[in-house]
Amino acid sequence: MNKAHPPLLNAMIRHQSLGLGLLALVLFIVGNWHQAVIGFDSRFVLFAQEMLRHGPSFFPTTYGQPYADYLATSTLLTWLLSLPLGQVTSLTAWLPTAVASALIVVLVYRLTAPYSPRWGLLSVAMLLLSSTFISETRAVSLDQMLAAVALAVFYLGYAHDHFGAAKRLHWLFLLLILGFAIRGPIGLVIPTGVLCSYYLINRQWRQLFSFGLLALALLAACVGLLLLLAKLSGGEVFMQDVIRMQFLGRMDGTEGSSGVLYYFTSSMGNYALAYPVAILVLLAVLMGGRRTPDPALKLVLYCAAAGLLVMVGLSVPQAKKARYILPMLPMAAIIAAYPFQVTQGRLFAGLRGLMLVIWTLLPALLAIGLVVAQRRYPEQLASLGLMFGVLGVLQVLALLTLLKSRLRPFGSALAAVLALWATYIIVVEPMERTLYDTRTFTLAVKAQILQQPAPLVLHALGKDAKAIKFMVNFDCDKVPLFTQLPAELKPIQAPAWLVMSQADFEGLTDPHLRSIAPTLTGEFDKNPYVLLHLEKTATP
Repeated sequence: MNKAHPPLLNAMIRHQSLGLGLLALVLFIVGNWHQAVIGFDSRFVLFAQEMLRHGPSFFPTTYGQPYADYLATSTLLTWLLSLPLGQVTSLTAWLPTAVASALIVVLVYRLTAPYSPRWGLLSVAMLLLSSTFISETRAVSLDQMLAAVALAVFYLGYAHDHFGAAKRLHWLFLLLILGFAIRGPIGLVIPTGVLCSYYLINRQWRQLFSFGLLALALLAACVGLLLLLAKLSGGEVFMQDVIRMQFLGRMDGTEGSSGVLYYFTSSMGNYALAYPVAILVLLAVLMGGRRTPDPALKLVLYCAAAGLLVMVGLSVPQAKKARYILPMLPMAAIIAAYPFQVTQGRLFAGLRGLMLVIWTLLPALLAIGLVVAQRRYPEQLASLGLMFGVLGVLQVLALLTLLKSRLRPFGSALAAVLALWATYIIVVEPMERTLYDTRTFTLAVKAQILQQPAPLVLHALGKDAKAIKFMVNFDCDKVPLFTQLPAELKPIQAPAWLVMSQADFEGLTDPHLRSIAPTLTGEFDKNPYVLLHLEKTATP
């Protein structure tokens, strides 16, 4: 860092990072207003809808009952944003995640720009070109929010030692509490581990043990408070559900399990480009021989230690999902862009050339990918003329920037970022919402029920699975009757409305139910579903 005018330089970097964060936030929310809710987002939107109808609570609710897997922190944010509108929209649901992602952009730049703005900008580019970052930013993602908290904790510790920032212990512990409130125990453990890895590599033993012990005490206090709130919200049974879902279920594999090396192998695709390039950069550092690390290389090593701790630590629980290790991604992005900071070394020069080729050709590669996808999904991707035009313009701009040495890495990286995000927003998102649409069928069912009111039965949808995707579009306090086995349909009293998959309907053996002509047939979450109306038979 330039020590000649640190206050002036700090102010300049601060203003640049805020500008980047605002531009990123616009990119993250563009085109998002009232999109159909699909997939995992359905659960969190349903939480917010119930909170909007009944008021805030410590835990989110489904069907009027507290839900044990999360605290209501993210739901409260969506609720507050939705209050002025009187309804939950995709914008109010996604905005907290988008703000967290913009904060990650700000912090990544602030960590690297003091060494060179070139490194800072290209680190942000590597972050924005990572696939899981894109999909999680335009969704409700507690793990993305946790990634912002973990990076903020790391930044505060690093900035105090290297940028002359004040020691803000109160902010550190407030961030740990926020992480717990967002993601439960893991939300406090990950940021703590990230900062402790920095202290460990830096051999700051006093800070390591004092911060670690205080964080452990804070974890115990937060867990105690969580269990108390659970008991107050739903009694002893609900408290046991919280223990099972937030502690034991993730450790013992009852929520699904994967191999020990899952994160290290699957991240090659899930976190491309940043993760695989970061691996190559670290190999180049190792093969470069022993030399005295400069401050920039030390930051790379600190980031490597923090990212490795996240991946190793989260490999211990049996339950593994790609999004769980999002706190690793900012570290990987910083490492991946390091070749543009270091000036010596043939390996780094080769990596710079490789990344420049990928960035420059990415618009053309995306266009080729769309041609292939169009053959597989001809109905959903019937009209791609506009997208091909956008990619064509970006490809030309990327090639033109190669002629200007001053613009060479930045122009190509910017064209690649815009091409990838435009493809995702204009093509991928609409296609996913068409393929996995649940709103069209649900609203048609709701219209029928409003015309002829009767109890609603959801058969074999799963109370915590497809039924959530149905009820989020139904958007009312009507609690349906849930059945799982065909035998459970026999005691149902007419009149009633039955929703089930067409496959389940065709598999029914009850002659009375099989004789009913479906009132509606439509696609629901990529499968055909039917609506049946059980009518009262006339008595003689």
